[in-house]
Amino acid sequence: MIEGSVELRITHETWPLAEPLRIAFATIEAVDVVVAELYDGQHLGRGEGIGVFYRDDNAQRGVVELQGAAAALAAGQAYDAVFAQLKSYAARTAVDCAAWDLKCKQTKSSIWELTGVSPGRIETFSTISLDLPQNMAASARMRPGLRLKLKIDATNPVGQVEAVRRARPDAILIADANQAFSFAQLQDVAPALAQLGLALLEQPLASGADEALEGYRCAVPLAADESCFEISDLDLAARRYDVINVKLDKTGGLTEALRLERESRRRGLKTMVGCMAGTSLSMAPGFVVARAGVSFVDLDGPVLLAQDRSGGATYAGEVVTPPARSFWG
Repeated sequence: MIEGSVELRITHETWPLAEPLRIAFATIEAVDVVVAELYDGQHLGRGEGIGVFYRDDNAQRGVVELQGAAAALAAGQAYDAVFAQLKSYAARTAVDCAAWDLKCKQTKSSIWELTGVSPGRIETFSTISLDLPQNMAASARMRPGLRLKLKIDATNPVGQVEAVRRARPDAILIADANQAFSFAQLQDVAPALAQLGLALLEQPLASGADEALEGYRCAVPLAADESCFEISDLDLAARRYDVINVKLDKTGGLTEALRLERESRRRGLKTMVGCMAGTSLSMAPGFVVARAGVSFVDLDGPVLLAQDRSGGATYAGEVVTPPARSFWG
């Protein structure tokens, strides 16, 4: 993607959440990110990466890999060759998104022009942390938008969704089990979740242990998250799920994310774009995927933070306006 010599600069940052985010297998209080900057002597491109912690990846590992990449670039190695050696999801995402930003600035083109995706606002789901049902309901009442995403677990999933549904009968509800269910529990709770009008259930079973979904007709559409990172995962995921959750932090950047989104739809699957929290610098490339034709958008990461980057995306309820080109893309 990048021609000629570039300098790679690396920063490790920590962004605290406004309040802890609980999911089925973790509580998240802050987001560690690695920021990559590619400088060609005149133009600067930026990208942000977040490690996939459940695959033993994090910003610290990304920094270490990028330090090696920076040395290789300084020694004259080509960008494509250096990028191909990166293994860390955080490192790959940060550098790939920085490369897109740099390309935009070098060519004086917008990211929309380079990708062929139509620009515009998006409407995102708002995440409600795993909690007691009554607390989740209280949180739902305070949300201004119609799109709510619930973090649920195996303890009382029907009660969790039911409490929010009673509090917000007007809302579009999706839920993320984060691999918490057994297949027997999924079979047991799915009809009740369908009766509550749940529009989507993400990753009910553990990745690598979801073969029971093949041939199973669930009452609620199922989305693959942890079970689908890139195009090579699609053969299995297409037999087990209805929707593919595309996250730049899993694909290793915008390049592969767009490929995965388009290939998923080509195979007749619906798509979703998600995030691993993060600042507007993480969300900005995700907005491109969101505008590419996905059915569900979950890009509320900056809203979960105590503070976002200056000049980032504008959130007005569930409606999001992407940042200006000077910020990214």
